[in-house]
Amino acid sequence: VAFDMGGTTAKATLIRDGRIETASGMEAARVDRFAQGSGLPIEIPVIDMIEIGAGGGSIARIDEVGLLKVGPHSASSLPGPACYGFGGTEPTVTDANLVLGYYDPGFFLGGRMRLDLEAAGTALAKVAAPLGLSIEDAALGIHRTVNESMAAAARIHLIEKGRDPRQYAMVGFGGAGPAHAVEVARILGMREVIVPPGSGAASALGFLTAPLSFEVVRSRIVELREDLFDAGLAQLLADIEAEARDKLISAGVAPDAIEVERGVDLRLVGQLHAVTISLGAGRIDASSLAEIRAAFAEAYARRYVAPYAGAVIDAISFRVRCTGPEPRVDIVGRDEAATQKVRGTRRALFPSGAQEASVYDRYALRPGERIEGPAIVEERESTTILGPNDRAEVDASGNLVVSIALAEAAEIVVDGALPLEQAIARLEADAVTF
Repeated sequence: VAFDMGGTTAKATLIRDGRIETASGMEAARVDRFAQGSGLPIEIPVIDMIEIGAGGGSIARIDEVGLLKVGPHSASSLPGPACYGFGGTEPTVTDANLVLGYYDPGFFLGGRMRLDLEAAGTALAKVAAPLGLSIEDAALGIHRTVNESMAAAARIHLIEKGRDPRQYAMVGFGGAGPAHAVEVARILGMREVIVPPGSGAASALGFLTAPLSFEVVRSRIVELREDLFDAGLAQLLADIEAEARDKLISAGVAPDAIEVERGVDLRLVGQLHAVTISLGAGRIDASSLAEIRAAFAEAYARRYVAPYAGAVIDAISFRVRCTGPEPRVDIVGRDEAATQKVRGTRRALFPSGAQEASVYDRYALRPGERIEGPAIVEERESTTILGPNDRAEVDASGNLVVSIALAEAAEIVVDGALPLEQAIARLEADAVTF
């Protein structure tokens, strides 16, 4: 699960077998949050992701019933969070992280920008005072609230696809992503977070290194039956493939380096939403009908429910995507001149309480080195936060691979051998909430 958190929004999307999931369209200006069908449909190929107004600049407030809320309004880059010193006065997620000790005021952007801790505390007082909280407790409340909101959005996105988040790892990136990824993953029950080198600029890097691709779509609403394959379907697919190939070739891609993917959008007759099914690379004819129907039934059941026997299926659109080769990219996540991996310690506040956290220089870490939480790993564009009992190791590519400490469920055997009072005392000693 790719998790990107920047200044104004957080996004999550699913990656399976090394391939990112895409959709044939998106909805803008949804009336109901996360509710499919409540927005304006835009029929263009997009990365299938969910987005939420939660970023470093998201503003915390007290709602009409006295509850703490974070976002979707943002302080944006100007004036930005109060701690930036550009005139912002509203309490934001970045202000909270600074007060919690997660950020070093003197090392923001690698030391090119100094953060104002006092201004952050003054801004946070706007929500702390009405709630009767200390500045630190308000900051922790903001941090946990935004984590829960992002985890809820990611959970909905995955469940709608029939996926269990506990079966995935998370890749955390973006300027604010590594500071929140571990806690968001913990809420989702994930056991691993991967933070790549240069994580704060990973989106820009991905944009620059993504392979060129063109997708051509032709709408053709026909019932999925055997005579469909006698109605020029093969010629239709060949024509749109030729169009997509021509676009790539004109962009400088060698013809023999082009990868072709074919698909069809299918739906039950009379329904609005369709699912996209791969048509593979081989010949498409009447013998392919059973395989296409089975693929549709599987995809439909994963997203909705198993279609009924004898259901009439409509083909809506046929699509071909032609993709060029992926460029080779070698990323160096360390500075050979940096030798002092531990900068010291810093008091940081975690949900379990305040602790002294070791502060690491990301550029001095070498493959194979291990980190025990609580820990703060700093680089110029982002900061990774490990909670108590979390562990991390630097892999051969320079990725920081975090193993998350999840609360294990207590197993209670009632056999009369242990009085109830002693059983409760043992559970309390193990910090189990029940």
